[in-house]
Amino acid sequence: MKVDHWAGRLLDLLLPPRCRLCGDPAAAASRLCAPCEQELPWLNGACARCARPGPETLRCGVCQRRPPAFDRTTALLQYRPPVDYLLKRLKFSGELAIAPLLAGLLAERIAVRTAPLPALLIPVPLHRSRVRERGYNQAGLLARCLGQQLALPVAARLCARRRATRPQSLLNPADRQRNLRRAFAVRAPLPATHLAIVDDIMTTGHTAGALARALKRAGAGEVEVWVIARAAVQTAT
Repeated sequence: MKVDHWAGRLLDLLLPPRCRLCGDPAAAASRLCAPCEQELPWLNGACARCARPGPETLRCGVCQRRPPAFDRTTALLQYRPPVDYLLKRLKFSGELAIAPLLAGLLAERIAVRTAPLPALLIPVPLHRSRVRERGYNQAGLLARCLGQQLALPVAARLCARRRATRPQSLLNPADRQRNLRRAFAVRAPLPATHLAIVDDIMTTGHTAGALARALKRAGAGEVEVWVIARAAVQTAT
């Protein structure tokens, strides 16, 4: 550990860290520069159940009419520039260093909460064909970083995606829900009942809802969702 620490310090001296948004000097490779960080579209007012942006309430109207399978959501940012740029670079361009940057900011928000933390983090699984194509699961990277910073175990293989579902971004809300029906399986007995699903972005909430339902069928009692960004949508969760 000490070797890694000093190697990192030496690398910072030789190649000073730069902000991934503007290129100005940053305090560390895992941080943006202070001005860019301050200007991020932080999500401060949102539904406690689904993190839908808006006036902060216990539950938004959508969740009151049709409660999702998950019990609460923590979302760090609104999904708009420059957050969309960072997440697309992480997801599609192999810029893996963005994962600890964003996960570190989310961990800081979660660390100050008063509610008990979940006992286990579960990244939203990709189908094996998508992992072969991309080479990694961005949700798994985020979960691992969060687990390290919050001292929480991560169960990256506990759940599986049964089939190669179509990309949610290409579907309308009704088709998104049908696309994910019985898409997830829990492959082993749950080691805990309070869990947190980790993903990069929540749009309609159908992906998190489908995985939460699978976890609750397997015996989970409380399922949270932790995401980097929440999109502002008007469709049902």
